[in-house]
Amino acid sequence: MTEVWTQAVRGRLDLGRLLPLGGPRDGTWITEQAAVQALERTAADVPGVRLESLRIGSAPLQPVSEPAVRPPAGALPPGPLTVEAAFTASLVRPLPETADELRSALLGAAAEQLGLATVTADLRVTDLLEVPEADMTSPTAATAMRPTPEAAATRSSPPVTGPGSMRGLAGELADVTTGVPGVARLTAVLGSRPVRVEDHADPPGRHIEVHLAVGPGHHPLRVARAVRDAVAGAATAGIPGPVTVAVLITETAAGRVTPPVTVMSAPQ
Repeated sequence: MTEVWTQAVRGRLDLGRLLPLGGPRDGTWITEQAAVQALERTAADVPGVRLESLRIGSAPLQPVSEPAVRPPAGALPPGPLTVEAAFTASLVRPLPETADELRSALLGAAAEQLGLATVTADLRVTDLLEVPEADMTSPTAATAMRPTPEAAATRSSPPVTGPGSMRGLAGELADVTTGVPGVARLTAVLGSRPVRVEDHADPPGRHIEVHLAVGPGHHPLRVARAVRDAVAGAATAGIPGPVTVAVLITETAAGRVTPPVTVMSAPQ
C-alpha cells in the first residue's frame, strides 16, 4: 500500500500544476508537464540558449475567474499565467538579444500553440558560456537527469488500451471522445478512469471529466472544445438538468499547429 501511495504522489508531482487553457468558459485544463514539454520544443529553436528549467503558474497579483464548469481536483482557476525559465546562454551572441528572443518564443508558443493566457515570462540566466551557438544543444548534467518527454508522459499519463475497457455511459462517451479529430488517445492519470461521469440530484444534472492526449498538428484548445461539444451532446439523454464537461489534456505531440481564431471564448 505504501509503495502504491508513493507512486501516486510521484506521478502527481510529475504532472505539475493543472493550468487553465483558454478562458473561463472553455472548461479545459492542461498539465504543466505537457505545457512545459511543448515550450521546451520551442526554446530548442532559439540560438544560443540551453534551457535548464521551466515552470508555469498563476501570475501574482492578477485577477482570476470562476470557471464555467467544475475543474479537475487541484486545478488552477482561469486567469493570467507566468512562465519562469532558467537558461544557459552563449556569449557569442548579445545576452539582451538572446533573452528577448527566448521570451518572445515562449510567450508566443504558450498563447498560439497551446492557448495559455500568459502575460509575462520571467527569465534567469544561470550560466554564460563562450561557445558557439551550435554547441549549446548538448545537455548539461541537470538536463541529462530529466526523463525524456516520452518517458515522462508514459510514467504520468499511461495510455488506455481502449474505450471497450469501460462499460455503460462512460464507455460510450469514451468512444465519442476518441472519435473527435485530434484526440490521440485517452489517458489514465494516476491510474484513474479517463472518463468520469457523476450524476447529482440536487440540483439535477450531470458532470463529466475527460482526460486525453492531443495528436500532432492539432491545437489543444480546439480539440478540447470539440470534445466538450461532442461529449455534452451524447450525455444529455435522460438527464433533466444541465450537462457540464471538463477536459484535462495530459500530453501534446510535436508538430506545427494552427491556432484557433480566438482562444478565450467557447460555449458552456
